[in-house]
Amino acid sequence: MALVTPPTKSAEALRLRSQDVLARLQKERGELSEIEADVARKVAEHQISARHLNAAFEKEATLGERVADAVARVGGSWTFVIGMLSVLAAWIALNVALATNAFDPYPFILLNLALSCIAALQAPIIMMSQNRSNARDRAQADSDYRVNLKAELEIVTLHEKVDHLLHGQWERLVELQDIQITLLEQLAAAREERPERDDIHALPGGAHGMPWEAPGPFTDALVAAVGR
Repeated sequence: MALVTPPTKSAEALRLRSQDVLARLQKERGELSEIEADVARKVAEHQISARHLNAAFEKEATLGERVADAVARVGGSWTFVIGMLSVLAAWIALNVALATNAFDPYPFILLNLALSCIAALQAPIIMMSQNRSNARDRAQADSDYRVNLKAELEIVTLHEKVDHLLHGQWERLVELQDIQITLLEQLAAAREERPERDDIHALPGGAHGMPWEAPGPFTDALVAAVGR
């Protein structure tokens, strides 16, 4: 069975809704930023603001950024710490055991040079990974702000719609109440014109003289209440 797609809004309706949302934001916040204007446009066009940032960052990452992430992930783990301690202990023990034949005798100048080179290369690579992580955090904060602002605007719009519906229903209830009061007053007047009958079985109709059947005891109770 073919799916029936709902009719899309016209460009004029979307433009008016966008202007209304922008006016509401400008009234509350003053001059709007680029992000707020974009969120207002998406609210007017019913577009989604949430994004999967992790997938986007992984897809756009270059080879150097992936290597930096891997180095930071390994360098910031207990595996790396234990491995480096094991290498240092083995290096020192081997050179002490070889004594005069050691390739790096005490004070282990070659070991110090190797550690200095590792630290000099590892530090900027880890900083590259941290910069990328900070950029992702800023993008996440920006996305969260967009989603929260859009949700706030949608909630305000829903409140306005509900208030409008309640106002319309209230006016309709008042109108129905006026009609009921008018009918009850007419019934009370008709009852007073024929006081000799305790139980109303028929009332005179309109201009055609058609009899009107009384609803029964419930109507009598309502008429009595209005009469009091």
